[in-house]
Amino acid sequence: MRILFYDTKSYDETSFQEILKSFPGISIEFTKSDLDSRTAALAEGFDAVCAFVSSDVGTHTVEILHSKGIRLILMRCAGFNNVDLEAAAKYDIRVMRVPGYSPEAVAEHAMALALASNRRLHKAYNKVRENDFSLSGLMGFNFYQKTAGIIGTGKIGAAMCRICHGFGMKVIAYDVYQNESLKAFTEYVSLEKLLSDSDVISLHCPLTDDTFHIINIDTIRQMKDGVILVNTSRGALVKTNDLIEGIRMHKFAGVGLDVYEEETNNVFEDRSDEILEHSTTARLLSFPNVVITSHQGFFTKEALAAIAGTTLQNAVDFEAGKESANDVR
Repeated sequence: MRILFYDTKSYDETSFQEILKSFPGISIEFTKSDLDSRTAALAEGFDAVCAFVSSDVGTHTVEILHSKGIRLILMRCAGFNNVDLEAAAKYDIRVMRVPGYSPEAVAEHAMALALASNRRLHKAYNKVRENDFSLSGLMGFNFYQKTAGIIGTGKIGAAMCRICHGFGMKVIAYDVYQNESLKAFTEYVSLEKLLSDSDVISLHCPLTDDTFHIINIDTIRQMKDGVILVNTSRGALVKTNDLIEGIRMHKFAGVGLDVYEEETNNVFEDRSDEILEHSTTARLLSFPNVVITSHQGFFTKEALAAIAGTTLQNAVDFEAGKESANDVR
């Protein structure tokens, strides 16, 4: 099988080349171009394409992939809302993903963001570099015996529940589907109660019609004053302009973001000052209690190895005609 690997970063190529040795029937060609309707034609002569959550795998893209003979779309991520599944089904293109590559990696990063925003580690680092060892503006609060509210308790959310429990926090959660493995130390509650009772709120749910902008000015107003909000899941779970309004209302002690709405538009591919100056993410960076990282929650050695291994095993299962739990359709 020949796979065209879109939106290649150096670490992608390293991790996939390393594990490719164990998959002799597969060859990969790497391109830095991301997959969209303009670049889909590059897939001519290949059997499959490998895409990421930022790729545009909409109707037109799928139609072009079909015309070039593509039979398989490999998503090297858990998310797939950027794929037109109806179009893929129409053209008999199978879509497979990596649903649980390293939940602990993302959950640990979520807790790191919560701690960093709470204890102002970003500010403390910069102050000390300027030879300022004063504690002004650095006060946080203990997480011990506080309430952690986890929205979404799939594999990553469950890992976050376990971490919060380990910190000695009371853990409450909201999810349509309850995770039985967590019930010894996690109480499932309504979204309204979670918002009103939590000292730390962490988002770990997929992006769907129901969860789009689940954090908006109405839900923000339901939160405690001085709450910490963390999002390592999908940017569009949070309505950014409303979040900015909430920060200005002094609702948040801290905000930690590893994802942002503008990612879907690849706004930061062009790092021009003009784009950054007018982006809502840049506006968020102007607030001293906001910590933003560059979608690195998944970025550990273990996670990259798991992504590569599962993606290539998906390709092998496709070739063998096997059903897989990683099928999106």
